[in-house]
Amino acid sequence: MLRPSDHTEPASASSPSAKAMAEVLLSTELLEALPDAVVAVDRDGTIVQVNSQAQELFGYVRDQLIGQKVEMLVPESYRRQHHQHREVFAQTAKTRRMGAELDLYGRRRNGSEFPVEISLSPVSTENGTLVLSAIRDISDRKRIAEELRRANEELQRRTTEQLGEYRSRLASIIDSSEDAILSKDLNGTITSWNRGAERIYGYSPEEAVGKHISLLTPGDRPGEIPEILQKIARGESTEHYESVRVTKDGRQLSVSISVSPLRTAAGEIVGASVIARDITAQKRTESQLRQSQKMEAIGRLAGGVAHDFNNILGIINACSEFLRDRIDPASEPSVYVENIKKAIERGRSLTKQMMAFSRTSAVQPRILDLNERLREISKLLRPLLGDDIEILIVPRSATAVVEIDPGQLDQIVVNLAVNARDAMPRGGKFILETGAVDFDDSFAAQQFAVVGGGVLNSPTTEGTGDHRVKPESESPAKTSGDARGGGGEGRDSRGKYMLLAVSDTGSGMDEATVSRIFEPFFTTKEAGKGTGLGLATVYGIVKQSGGHILVYSEPGHGTTFKIYLPSAEHKIGLASRPEAETVRAKRQGETILLVEDDEIMRSLTRKLLEENGYTVVEADDGKSALEWVESHPEPIDLLLTDVVMRRMSGPELVERLAASHPNLKVVYMSGYTGELMANRDVLKAGVTLLEKPFSRTALLNTIHATMG
Repeated sequence: MLRPSDHTEPASASSPSAKAMAEVLLSTELLEALPDAVVAVDRDGTIVQVNSQAQELFGYVRDQLIGQKVEMLVPESYRRQHHQHREVFAQTAKTRRMGAELDLYGRRRNGSEFPVEISLSPVSTENGTLVLSAIRDISDRKRIAEELRRANEELQRRTTEQLGEYRSRLASIIDSSEDAILSKDLNGTITSWNRGAERIYGYSPEEAVGKHISLLTPGDRPGEIPEILQKIARGESTEHYESVRVTKDGRQLSVSISVSPLRTAAGEIVGASVIARDITAQKRTESQLRQSQKMEAIGRLAGGVAHDFNNILGIINACSEFLRDRIDPASEPSVYVENIKKAIERGRSLTKQMMAFSRTSAVQPRILDLNERLREISKLLRPLLGDDIEILIVPRSATAVVEIDPGQLDQIVVNLAVNARDAMPRGGKFILETGAVDFDDSFAAQQFAVVGGGVLNSPTTEGTGDHRVKPESESPAKTSGDARGGGGEGRDSRGKYMLLAVSDTGSGMDEATVSRIFEPFFTTKEAGKGTGLGLATVYGIVKQSGGHILVYSEPGHGTTFKIYLPSAEHKIGLASRPEAETVRAKRQGETILLVEDDEIMRSLTRKLLEENGYTVVEADDGKSALEWVESHPEPIDLLLTDVVMRRMSGPELVERLAASHPNLKVVYMSGYTGELMANRDVLKAGVTLLEKPFSRTALLNTIHATMG
């Protein structure tokens, strides 16, 4: 930058020193030595001197510049503004930058414009004050500054993106957690809410955020939240604090809670993060373990009492025998002796039950006929069930011979009768049915397939309550001891079985209840009114006897337990020769509309039918079947439909089709027994009902017989 003087005002032109200085400043030698382009102009803006750097910068030769107005080096859009700046500078001339904080541009001979930085210096001469303009091309500086700006913006953008990605990943991790993760401010207002919290508590983020955290606390814990908030304000954390929280639908959950203060970058506490884990199942398991240990202790006590009581009964029995031998049978005292003997028998029965409860009695299986035994048991059921419940015994075969401990069989029936009584507070029917069935491959496969809306498989592991269904591809032989009620490891389920079906016309159960009924200590009764061991005991007895137990129930449609015990007819020579499966000619071209709401059951049934030449159309409920019939004119030879289904039942479907297909042949399928269906007026008399689970032979014979 050219600085002729530190004085604000230029020296007087008449001063010899000023004249000498002006000559020096305007000399060619000095101007050429300067690195910047220099243009000297008079008060009117006429160029009077330039150096070679100015010529090169603007693209003119010296003769083209001298005598011209300086505005020729200024872009047209800036010339008027430049003229005004020049007038202002002339009034208060001093060395300074031109247009500080302004973007200045020069104009080359070829018309191109470029950014410049200009420093102005007044020089006094004999002819007046001249202004030396030191002009510097700052294009490179501008370019570098722009590149730096863009680089900084890119860095900020990438930093923002990376921060956003980090926050997104963090949010994804938090959202995918099974635990409830939320935050709240120091007043207890919820500020964030993850999916785990929604799953556990039932509230959506929209419902929870902005509400007070006391939304989740039960009414009997009013001081808990204020205490936690005080600890947060003090900067204290809470780790694995066990408490109780309330869900949206009113359920109470046991939870383990960890609370940590949330701080700003400056360290100020602004709220807290909360991680809550649902430990309800864990607490239930611990409770069941304690209950199991208590029951085991009671069992040992009961076994000891029964043992000692049996000794006392033995003494009394011996004494009664001695008395009976020493008195006249026709005398009055003999009646008392007989009463003593009856009391002894009752005592024996009582001790037998006590020892069975304590599992100290040996199982004594015997060959017996279910039909005869049920007739005997029914006498005991009358006072148990009451007068408002009708007891029906329906034998479907002349004999039903099995090998089982009679006391255990009685316990099965009594336990199921107690459950049935509780399900029919206003009375109803308790139905006991027997029959013979053959387990073939398709029958065994159905035991895995029919679940949920139909037959439920019993637990895979004793006492665990695990109701997972085995894959269809697994062979029955490999899995016969687990999911189908348990007949011992490695037992092949195929063969002849005797069916004991126990049904009631009570309130039924939903799917959630059915999925847990064989769990020990699970009960739907009020606290103190049920041990939850009844059905677990039934399952254990059936498994111990090599059998299988299935259950079919829906709300409002009663319940059916189907117990399959291995036939023992061959052990007493009563077993009739099994009928050989009749191989009928395949029925080509006949169409069956199959309506079944269980996907796996529907698939298995379709496969059986297609293998025998039938064309099968599938529908997953009555409404879907009706829609298909209405949109397809193809003839239907037979309707094979489940009875109880969502949206539209089987009987309702048949009624809707009656007008358009008056001669349609119908076969119903159901997990309920025919007797139960008839008593509940679900099906009209005379209809064809195929009871689940059915064998291939039963399915095909029923369809053949119906179609004629």
